[in-house]
Amino acid sequence: MNKLHYINLKTFKIAFALAMLLFVTNCKSTKSIVASGEASDKLSAKQVIKQHQKNDASFKTLQGKVSIDIIQGGKEQGHTFNIRIEKDKVIWLSAKLGLARMMITPDKVRFYNKLGNEYFDGDYELLSDFVGVDLDFNKVQNILLGQAIFDLKEEPHTVSVNENSYALQPKDQRALFELFYLINPAHFKMDSLQLFQQLKKRFLQVDYKSYQEVNKQILPKDIRIIAVEDSEEVIITMEFKSLALNEDVRFPFNIPAGYKEIVIK
Repeated sequence: MNKLHYINLKTFKIAFALAMLLFVTNCKSTKSIVASGEASDKLSAKQVIKQHQKNDASFKTLQGKVSIDIIQGGKEQGHTFNIRIEKDKVIWLSAKLGLARMMITPDKVRFYNKLGNEYFDGDYELLSDFVGVDLDFNKVQNILLGQAIFDLKEEPHTVSVNENSYALQPKDQRALFELFYLINPAHFKMDSLQLFQQLKKRFLQVDYKSYQEVNKQILPKDIRIIAVEDSEEVIITMEFKSLALNEDVRFPFNIPAGYKEIVIK
């Protein structure tokens, strides 16, 4: 594993950052959630935040399949992956026959591709650079579970009603980017996460198209991701099937010998 494979930073940065978002949780015995609540302008930002944090998903492990469609440059492709998660510890994704695998832990981001005989073994720096915030395992996991990426109690927020969602945003927006959450009034999970970086011409939007109830937990069911950098746009849609909660799972991951290391320049 000592051969090096250099690739263009901008191209790989978009593909890699999007791959990091291809992990969302659901499980068996699911029931679709219809957003039937009505947003009220009488709720304060603190009340909305309290309900949002109260509905954070609680589970130990998850496994199942996720179908992913990617549209980029006018071309579309779709794949199905096995997904396994141990909450707060590991996120694991494997293509059919183990041709490609990715494993994310609080300390590392690793993946390999047998078709290209290449691998990556690094940290969150690349993904953090893409979205413009200092990401870690917890922030990535929160995105996948429909939760806010920052601790909402750390700073004051304002709230308003926007098309029957609670529009939540920091009272003092950061200088480098603007962040907005749209919170669903029925179950107080996110309808949308929107992150703008005007100076760097970056835009990230994660839309939670529908949710489902799983063992009294409310989790994303269908997600649509739009990522833009300069004039490049990638759209990802995901559908989750045959998923189970709190069963025994394994996370096999060994980078084959002789593979080329992906190095960012």
